Amino acid sequence: MKKVYTCFCTDVIHEGHLNIIREARKYGEVTVGVLSDEATIRFNRFPTISLEERINLVKNIPGVKDVVIQDEVMYDRIFETLHPDYVIHGTNWQEGALAAIRSNVMENCRKYGAQMIEVPYTYNESVKKIDERTVDRLAMPEFRRGRLRKLLAIRPIVKIMEVHSGLTGLIVEKTVVQERDGLDQYDGMWISSLCDSTDRGKPDIELVDMTSRLRTIDDVMEVTTKPIILDGDTGGLTEHFVYNVRTLERAGVSAVIIEDKTGLKKNSLFGTEVKQTQDTIENFCNKIAAGKKAQRTDDFMIIARCESLILEKGMDDALTRCRAYVKAGADGIMIHSRKKDPKEIFDFCDAFRKTDPTTPIVVVPTSYNQVTAEELAAHGINIVIYANQMMRAAYPAMQNVAEEILKNHRSMEIEKQLMPFKEIIKLIDEI
Repeated sequence: MKKVYTCFCTDVIHEGHLNIIREARKYGEVTVGVLSDEATIRFNRFPTISLEERINLVKNIPGVKDVVIQDEVMYDRIFETLHPDYVIHGTNWQEGALAAIRSNVMENCRKYGAQMIEVPYTYNESVKKIDERTVDRLAMPEFRRGRLRKLLAIRPIVKIMEVHSGLTGLIVEKTVVQERDGLDQYDGMWISSLCDSTDRGKPDIELVDMTSRLRTIDDVMEVTTKPIILDGDTGGLTEHFVYNVRTLERAGVSAVIIEDKTGLKKNSLFGTEVKQTQDTIENFCNKIAAGKKAQRTDDFMIIARCESLILEKGMDDALTRCRAYVKAGADGIMIHSRKKDPKEIFDFCDAFRKTDPTTPIVVVPTSYNQVTAEELAAHGINIVIYANQMMRAAYPAMQNVAEEILKNHRSMEIEKQLMPFKEIIKLIDEI
């Protein structure tokens, strides 16, 4: 019998999958691949059920002879190990990011003498409703909140991008790029105090209160599914912080990062150019402990941000503080620097990892932007946050458009710089 292979990335078996199996059986014995959790995340979206449950779903389909785990989005290893005679897939991979997978399969078919079969993609009201329900479930707070912890367990480094509105959230949610070994996308979103304030035309001094910050969170959560980390500034008074922890946890936020400064908040990029006061270790540890005691689930994370390097207090102070913060209950530490190269950060991480191999380390490489995610991971860093690039990209573009229209008394000159609005509308899913 000829070997026929197809791969599913789904939590629900619907009419489209069954149609592919029916077609596949016409050519031989059918083996179905189920994408692993990590491959699923890179390919599409976070799974809502376990890998074992997804395997059992496929096993129960009539006509399926065998089920294997596909650990990579691309099919190279499948061809090496299974040597299928046929690979079958829906026509939905003929355009967009999925076209890279189709090209990979075509290349392997030529290499191994196999044949690729494409089945018209099944999309009707029933399938559409199932897809919508899956997305709705992914967006639910109880499923979304624990997603960051799960990512930390399976991703070499978690890549987080700043968002400050529903639209920027959609861009981050749906941006997928082709890499040498498959597809990649952002793992989650950062809602920055700086960008949230800037978007409202307000200074970054904790002027925008938590009620307003929650509106931004709600706007982003309503249209996306990826985990969210919130910039919590100093956390405010401990008595207020404990209530905010519960509010964020209930909303489905995965983590809050609070910094060890007191008084009127000034952006860290100013460093010692402006007066900034660091909290005592004892006070900040008490705030962390109170926040941990207040939360109701094990999913939510409180991450302590250390400003010692920003304030030029030295490596020993940074290490002492971060170790104390972890002992107080912090689920991770964020070490910040405004140096133009990553050496200071690398030195800290290497020293911290000698005594603590497991606590997640977060960095924000805004000033040392030449460093890659892979280089950060090599020094034990778990989360990289690109903290303000979306806002910084938007401002000059909008300013240029405003100036050019004013200069020319019409908009024709800048039309080529603008995306057609129908392309923007494609990002927005209709109910």
